[in-house]
Amino acid sequence: MLPHLDAAYRFARWLSRSSVDADDLVQDAVLRAFRGFDGLRGTDAKAWLLTIVRNCYSTSFKQQRRGDMVPLPPGDDPDSATLLVEEAAGPEAEAILADDRRSLDAIMQTLPQEYREILILREIEDLDYREIAQVISTPIGTVMSRLARARAALKKQWHTHMDAAHAAS
Repeated sequence: MLPHLDAAYRFARWLSRSSVDADDLVQDAVLRAFRGFDGLRGTDAKAWLLTIVRNCYSTSFKQQRRGDMVPLPPGDDPDSATLLVEEAAGPEAEAILADDRRSLDAIMQTLPQEYREILILREIEDLDYREIAQVISTPIGTVMSRLARARAALKKQWHTHMDAAHAAS
């Protein structure tokens, strides 16, 4: 399980939109994984752990809805986006990358949950279709079509955002 903790945290972070909630989700998922370790079939521990993270999120989300809790909107928290910056990049390149990352995060937040999670599992966690199908408990055909729709929605939102940004400047 230890080699997959970073992937579990990233997935939980994207699902929950909060680093604090992601910490709680991963802690809960790891506890459940250790309790149910005997139930692990095969060697696909990463997909198994990510499935548990997703289930923990679903349980947590349902409990929040039952309690009429309203999550705070994401702010300009520096922990809310991970910057992918080359070491040799200058300040201008860093600012552009940070702005693009914030834009991507904002666009990802507007996508439906099912699109967001499938994009994260495929593009960020690099799971194959079979592993994604296992994590979200859907047939591979559904994974493929949902991923295509998610990519198209992301592309459309990105172009709309960029057109608006260029029109404003």
